[in-house]
Amino acid sequence: MAIRVIRDVRMLNLDQPEDDGRYSVVVENGLIREIKEGDLHIDGAEVIEGKGRTLMPGMIDCHVHVIASVANLGTNGRLPNTFAVLRAVPILNGMLRRGFTTVRDAGGADFALARSIEDGVIAGPRLFIAGKALSQTGGHGDFRDRFDNSDPDPCGCCRNLGAIGRIVDGVDEVRKAVREEMRGGANQIKIMASGGVASQTDPIGNLQFSIDEIKAIVEEATSHQTYVMAHAYTSAAIKRVVELGVRTIEHGNLVDDAAAQTMAKAGAYMVPTLVTYDAMMRVGAQVGVPALALEKNEIVRMKGIEALETLKRNNVKMGLGTDLLGDMHEFQNDELTIRARVLGNLEVLRQATLNGAEIIGKQGVLGVVAEGAIADLLLVDGNPLSDISVLTGQGERIDMVMKEGKIIRLR
Repeated sequence: MAIRVIRDVRMLNLDQPEDDGRYSVVVENGLIREIKEGDLHIDGAEVIEGKGRTLMPGMIDCHVHVIASVANLGTNGRLPNTFAVLRAVPILNGMLRRGFTTVRDAGGADFALARSIEDGVIAGPRLFIAGKALSQTGGHGDFRDRFDNSDPDPCGCCRNLGAIGRIVDGVDEVRKAVREEMRGGANQIKIMASGGVASQTDPIGNLQFSIDEIKAIVEEATSHQTYVMAHAYTSAAIKRVVELGVRTIEHGNLVDDAAAQTMAKAGAYMVPTLVTYDAMMRVGAQVGVPALALEKNEIVRMKGIEALETLKRNNVKMGLGTDLLGDMHEFQNDELTIRARVLGNLEVLRQATLNGAEIIGKQGVLGVVAEGAIADLLLVDGNPLSDISVLTGQGERIDMVMKEGKIIRLR
């Protein structure tokens, strides 16, 4: 791979946000080889002129569903596999062009999809997968309505790619499910630990999976040298699973101080996903989200901003997540704006880079512009520390997207 020098750039340094110097960055073999203040010349290197623009790490979205091309997850789960894959391609490409060079899938994507991106078959962000999310019967991964008595979860060979989860009940079943997902290439395990918005038969306040089932899931994940992420809204659900060893909580809109303190003490992360509730409120009905789901959406939407304040007050680390479905994926970068109103630009940028890298176990390698780190880089027309909107929309002000040293887009 050619040596590239990106010159005359401001560096987004979240530890020294006041730094207004000009730097040159050398990229070679997919890594950042050297960073030098001022100009730098290397014979034969390709030069990218920064012209004083901001160079920052590629962003990390820690909660996506890249195969969710249909907003109604029950319908999405019935898509033929070919449709599910082909519809995922533009979703993945859109994320990359919006500046997300790494994403953590929270249920649905498989190893083949992740490998297709890694091998350059399709364009997309680096993909950390959970395989199928684990749900109890009648839990958040069970999208049957009250009148549907069909088999909730066929054998693995018949399970559609478009289904984000699988149904498992009992300690033996959950142990086997974790082992199957890990054998299939999962990077982390996802469980449904409370009621949800998109599912039809579980109120938000439900606790899901027994204590023994959750213990078994966490034990198996730990044995496989990974961790468990848990869908959970209420304080009761959050405290319960964190005390049982779950490492990241997804959504968490109804968190209170006691649950936040439990998270902080355990070193657990929260991944709020506020933009999905905002998007559902605006366009959910038009894109096929069921009426009951829209009603439940309002219950948690109004509490999302309060949750940010609670988590901040109790020093809980947060990663950036979006959880968008169907045509709503285009609102991904609005999560930055929603959070910045409460937490400020610096903290939100930290969540979208450094904290995200910690969550996926790649601190110092991703989410940072540093010598030896992977060259996932964005060249931005403006300074996101003072104006977060330069990162919003569909990447109109992101002039370069580089992933592992390869230029995805440059203008």
